[in-house]
Amino acid sequence: MVAPVEVTKASEVHTNTDQTKGMTRQGAIIDKSDKICASVMIAKPHSASAIHHHGEQDTVVYCLRGRGAVVSEGGKKRQMLEKGDFALIPAHAEHQEVNEGDEEVEWIITRSGRVPIVENLDDWGKS
Repeated sequence: MVAPVEVTKASEVHTNTDQTKGMTRQGAIIDKSDKICASVMIAKPHSASAIHHHGEQDTVVYCLRGRGAVVSEGGKKRQMLEKGDFALIPAHAEHQEVNEGDEEVEWIITRSGRVPIVENLDDWGKS
């Protein structure tokens, strides 16, 4: 039997997901598939997330609007994402999202796994 198509309306996107300090994460497709989940991440101007990783989940990021950075490799690597850009964050990769601009950044996040995992860290290499 094939599972039915499910739609999450914009009015149903919610913030009761695991959060990383400094960012708003809104669940869109959560607990509906055994293989993937999806959410929206909003970074306010001049904000940064906690250093974190997503456990065994690979993460695909699509920049919907704004200009923000993914900082990784112990804080040594900084990669900018602008509208239309994609990033792949491998499982267990420690990283931080940063918005140094004056406008909000909005990313669409898709992860392997039924429910998003967020493991916040106190510092680099503390997982």
